[in-house]
Amino acid sequence: MKKYEFWFVVGSQFLYGPEVLETVAARAAEMAEKMTQGGILPCPLVYKATVKTDAEITAIMKAANADDACAGVVTWCHTFSPSKMWIHGLGLLQKPWCHMATQYNRHIPNEEIDMDFMNLNQAAHGDREHGFIGARMRLPRKVIAGYWQDAPLQRDLADWMRAAIGYAFSHALKVIRFGDNMREVAVTEGDKVEAHIKLGWQVDYWPVGHLVETMDAVTDAEVDAKMAEYAERYTMATDDVETVRYQAREEVAMRKILAREGAQAFINNFQDLYGMRQLPGLASQNMMADGIGYGGEGDWKVSGMTAIMKTMAEGLDGGTLFMEDYTYDLEPGKEVSLGAHMLEVCPSIAANKPRIEVHALGIGDREPPARLVFEGKAGPGIVASLIDMGGRLRLIVQDIEVIKPILEMPNLPVARVMWKPAPDLLTGVKCWIHAGGAHHTVLSTAVTAAMMEDWAGMMGIEYVHIGKDTTVEGLKKELFYNDIAWKLKNL
Repeated sequence: MKKYEFWFVVGSQFLYGPEVLETVAARAAEMAEKMTQGGILPCPLVYKATVKTDAEITAIMKAANADDACAGVVTWCHTFSPSKMWIHGLGLLQKPWCHMATQYNRHIPNEEIDMDFMNLNQAAHGDREHGFIGARMRLPRKVIAGYWQDAPLQRDLADWMRAAIGYAFSHALKVIRFGDNMREVAVTEGDKVEAHIKLGWQVDYWPVGHLVETMDAVTDAEVDAKMAEYAERYTMATDDVETVRYQAREEVAMRKILAREGAQAFINNFQDLYGMRQLPGLASQNMMADGIGYGGEGDWKVSGMTAIMKTMAEGLDGGTLFMEDYTYDLEPGKEVSLGAHMLEVCPSIAANKPRIEVHALGIGDREPPARLVFEGKAGPGIVASLIDMGGRLRLIVQDIEVIKPILEMPNLPVARVMWKPAPDLLTGVKCWIHAGGAHHTVLSTAVTAAMMEDWAGMMGIEYVHIGKDTTVEGLKKELFYNDIAWKLKNL
């Protein structure tokens, strides 16, 4: 978050004279400074200019495109700003755009309001003109409204900023595939070229043999350092130190390859472990704890989404992690879902200090691997699934409530999270299946559905939300209309 800023560009025109323009500029700078210092925005809002002509607008949008530190542009029209002069600049803008509809003064002053006041304070006038051109040009944008000093508006802006950070991160994302995806599994497939074009992701294959060679070159000193890190972060609940050291060797090697290639996410597959003694469990979990994306069974789409959502969640309370739906408890009226994975659940959601344990895996024909075992921390959250619909990408987001597990499950030695999906488990399952949601998701108690909707809009992909008011009939209609709309869009 620290390396990004957002540009505040205010619209006006020369009609009002230099004194008004000076006041507009001073107020805009004040607003940006106070909002930045308010403690809600994750990144600075930087006042850049009060623009009055086509040439000024075009120049500042070009500058925003060229500045890597600029993650998005926030516009507001303090006075009336004729929208035809915005056409060229907005048409060139390649960064996320937020239209903030607000005004400098909270109240209409009874004694002071006169024609001078009206000429200066006409944001209601200017923002409608500004809104028209965005609609007429059919440009993706976020519209927020309210008083600029109020927390609700600033929270809306903060959520949009986080989505914009996800947008920027997505366009620099590199995913390493250690091997291929699991045989015969449909949902882990996808068009990697389309993902590169649409999302900015570069998804590269590296053979497992290369990872094994890198592991062989890891030194004992590097393993010792990683073991010390494990001892600090987790409770060592096993005497099988050699197994844990093997996980440390795997992690050091994977991190070296990701660092060398500039990658922020990776996948592996228990069917593709040639030359390896263990499936990476603890190794993958500890890497995710540091913000690295992961996908099981070769699912590179969920790996990329995990990395993006972790970036969006930076500094927020809660966890963001790779997740898999496993089984349900179907007590009538109390239905819940149990999520886990063989090994790879990120400890960012752990309710207590995770334990390092070693247990047989049961599949994969390899040694019992070390893994972190813990329960998830309760709280509201979402699960998100990015799927390839053939010709387009669809992001499905469902609201959930993470709960303390209703069972102790003493013989299930994996990290586990239990939740209640919206609107309820049975309706939610039907909706999820109708939408084509994967069994792999990103679960987050930090990122919100609103942030993901903003991100999907910026990326230009389909967004489907399953919430407390969703019905099966309504969702089926939405999916039907979406199919028609996206087919027409791509004609």
